[in-house]
Order: sequence, then structure tokens, then C-alpha cells
Amino acid sequence: MILKTSITWSKILRKSLFVMAFVLTLSSCQSLKTAIFDQYSYQQAISIKVESLNLMDDATQSYDSFETEVEGLMLELQKMVEYEKNKPDNQVSYAMWNVLANADKNLLAGFFKRWKEDGQLSKVFKDEAKLQISEALDLIIKYEAQKNKTNETNILNFLGTN
Repeated sequence: MILKTSITWSKILRKSLFVMAFVLTLSSCQSLKTAIFDQYSYQQAISIKVESLNLMDDATQSYDSFETEVEGLMLELQKMVEYEKNKPDNQVSYAMWNVLANADKNLLAGFFKRWKEDGQLSKVFKDEAKLQISEALDLIIKYEAQKNKTNETNILNFLGTN
């Protein structure tokens, strides 16, 4: 009888430990609150980067010749901001896309605003801006590819919120 009781308690104890471990694992995953990998976001980030850097190369020429292309790219950027805004637990990506799309900041939309206002930009300015914008887009691409704490911290540092 004692042997039978100890086996039953042993089974109950093992099941209880398993359930507790499962609950702890589940609750720890909930605390991460990071959007899961999204293939569309990743592909669009790469596409916007490639299109942006190629179009930026033309900024040493007259803006008027490239206005249609710039407007098309800005539309893609706005779509991306809207898409990222509505994903759950996606504050970091959304914040980064917002900065890229803000014409009053010195990143992507700000670059194209300046090109439009000045008519054309110097090669030196264009080259420096490309480095900064490429870095910003690389951060979002890396974060979309692997949403880990390091990539999140890199974006937050870039945004100056860390």
C-alpha cells in the first residue's frame, strides 16, 4: 500500500512540475511582446532600401526629372508605416518606419524633401546621407529578420530612446 501511494504521489508531482514549467514558459513568452517575423515586412524593407539608395544616386541631378519616382517611393514608405502601425506588439519597427517617413527628420523622407526644395544636391551631401539612410534601413532589415534584444536595442539607440 505504501509503495502504491508513493508511485501515485510521484506521478502527481511529475505532472505538477510539468504543468508549472509549461505555464512559466508560456508566461515568459507573453512578456516579450515583440511582433513575430513577417516575411512581407522583411521583403518590403529590402525593396525600399534598394529603391531608395538607387534613387538617391540621382539627387545630383534636377529633382524635376525624378519627381514621379520620388513620389512613388514616398507612397511605398507611407504604406509601410501604415502596415507596421497595425501589427500587434510592433512599437519598435513602427517607430523606426515613422522616423524614416518623417520629412522633418534627416532620414529618407527628409532627404527627398531637401532634394525637392534645393532642386539638386551635392555629391558630398548625397554620399553622406546615403550612408546614414543605409544604416537606418539595415537596422530595420536586421530587426525584421531576427527580432532579438540586440537588434531592438540597436534601433532604440539609433532613435535615441535608449
